[in-house]
Amino acid sequence: MITGPIRAPFSASEVTILDGGLATELERRGNDLSDPLWSARLLIEAPDEIVAAHQAYFRAGARVATTASYQASFDGFAARGIDRAAATALFIRSVELAAEGRRRHRAATAQGDGRLLVAASVGPYGAMLADGSEYHGDYGLSVAELAAWHKPRLAVLAASGADLLAIETIPSLDEGRALVELLTTSTGPPTWLSFTCADGTRTRHGEPVEAAFALAEATDRIVAVGINCTAPEHAEELVGRARSVTDKAIVVYPNSGERWDARTRRWTGQVGASVDPASARRWVAAGARAVGGCCRVGPDRITELAEASLG
Repeated sequence: MITGPIRAPFSASEVTILDGGLATELERRGNDLSDPLWSARLLIEAPDEIVAAHQAYFRAGARVATTASYQASFDGFAARGIDRAAATALFIRSVELAAEGRRRHRAATAQGDGRLLVAASVGPYGAMLADGSEYHGDYGLSVAELAAWHKPRLAVLAASGADLLAIETIPSLDEGRALVELLTTSTGPPTWLSFTCADGTRTRHGEPVEAAFALAEATDRIVAVGINCTAPEHAEELVGRARSVTDKAIVVYPNSGERWDARTRRWTGQVGASVDPASARRWVAAGARAVGGCCRVGPDRITELAEASLG
């Protein structure tokens, strides 16, 4: 059983508000993220911008800050001439910056709320490729190869001092299996496992979502499972399918419903169903215990969720 402050975000008695898209807020603040490292570039060049973005989400009412490590990888840093020791320090810096955002928020608001948590983001293999492949998961790698790639980064973030690990935007059953294998053979903080889905029934790679969500049952390290970077109109059905295979907490943080065009490096399409209180109430009624937003969902939307009565 999880004890201490980690119980609150995933308790049966309250709904936890997650943050929104970190890159979304960084771009709104005028930062250029057109780089293979995406928001992780600012770990090197503008760390205080990351702190400010975390503060914005805490001010909006988020209880969890997700770090700027989603697109960070040893391979990606090496391509910039950053050696392994320096890359390790940047992973740890991502957690420290989120913690600093929390500290500044508490100082500004005179809040000593211990339920404000830092979740170290563990993005998919496709994020390192920076070609949009996290939206299909066709990597051509085995489970063992994926586990070997994820292992060193996961180990660093697990020992970074983060309150939680957020394994997110996982597009395929094989990548989920690789990460769960690592969790079952290592120690570290409580973890949520979140998949990106093509619709209300399939992962981006095409597997039944029930098989993906059921992976959470393999280890007590996983305290929650769910979806992110998925069109919000599919969220309610996906929560129900997750609830059908696990009693663990369900996390839901969709994107705006727009689509990422990796070739032109821009979002396309129209916003459909929204990340808004009405939608979030349906997700909670279906079984979600933590809600927030992903790409193109900013602090204004998180404020709406935080101020709503979600149960």
